[in-house]
Amino acid sequence: MRNFTVIDAPQRSSEWFAARAGRLTGSRAKDMLATIKSGAWAASRRDLLMQLVVERLTGKPAEESDFVNAAMQWGIDHEAEAFVAYEALTGHVAVRTGFLAHTELMVGCSLDGHVGDFEGIVELKCPKSTTHWNYLRGDRVIPADHVTQIRHNLFVTGAAWCDFLSFDPRFPPEMQTFYLRVTRDECDLDGYAELVRVFLADVDREVIAAKGWRALEADSA
Repeated sequence: MRNFTVIDAPQRSSEWFAARAGRLTGSRAKDMLATIKSGAWAASRRDLLMQLVVERLTGKPAEESDFVNAAMQWGIDHEAEAFVAYEALTGHVAVRTGFLAHTELMVGCSLDGHVGDFEGIVELKCPKSTTHWNYLRGDRVIPADHVTQIRHNLFVTGAAWCDFLSFDPRFPPEMQTFYLRVTRDECDLDGYAELVRVFLADVDREVIAAKGWRALEADSA
């Protein structure tokens, strides 16, 4: 049984930003886990926590922008080609997805696509050519920048695997794709779930404290 609902809204639309408000998403999961050399939590974790608190108190996304830089626009322009390359390579038909909102926890994710009834999920990237080249020439592992997001998306969806594909049509045909699959068994999702629950409990405590402060201010007015 699915533990999420699909909100069919285009990415970066007002509806999409509203659906994300107050939820831990895949793109911010690495901030939840960020630490400094001593092992203490990094400032980025606290910043994310405060952002989610504000979003829950106001009911509005703290950051809503339709800004697209040149690298992002390149990815948008070549996304359809990346889907074609993925389907040609794997034989899977990838379905584009809106925002997935977990039904039990304040988490969610935006997928590039899914296969079947979310048996698998897809992470497609059209990066800078230097980034794509680093993927090709490096070890055959999921790039570190994307590991936490993939782990988060597998946690939310319950999918058995995630296919990662980097696509760059500027390279010769035999070098245009970098492809790897990661399974949920490789990701210690039980450990990740515990980290998520600890973080969300911290957010909940801040929200409760803020509401108590607001009620105290109202009583003293």
